[in-house]
Amino acid sequence: EVQLVESGGGLVQPGGSLRLSCAASGFIFSRYHMSWVRQAPGKEIEWVSAINSINRGTTTTKYADSVKGRFTIDRDNAKNTLYLQMNSLKPEDTAVYYCARITGPALNPMDYAYRGQGTQVTVSS
Repeated sequence: EVQLVESGGGLVQPGGSLRLSCAASGFIFSRYHMSWVRQAPGKEIEWVSAINSINRGTTTTKYADSVKGRFTIDRDNAKNTLYLQMNSLKPEDTAVYYCARITGPALNPMDYAYRGQGTQVTVSS
């Protein structure tokens, strides 16, 4: 059974940082592209970032324009864990953040069939 469990969310002031983690189990983690998506209150789910399955040591990442330069996605295949380092947080980053397992061969962050239960991130003073 595929399981994705996010953690690390919380309340942070604007300009602050958080590091989200996603513990994966039930599948061979290293073989899958992974992504982070988020959903703000009253809005549709949007993609945040994605990272490829590590192939020959080459890492490929992508970021939504709204988070580029502030967020960093990473993965530790030995620990079956996906991360999202979020810096310079803004109130508009407030959302439930989900990690997701990308289904197809392309690094398409929204092409997923499995995602976790989410972790709440609130950016407010």
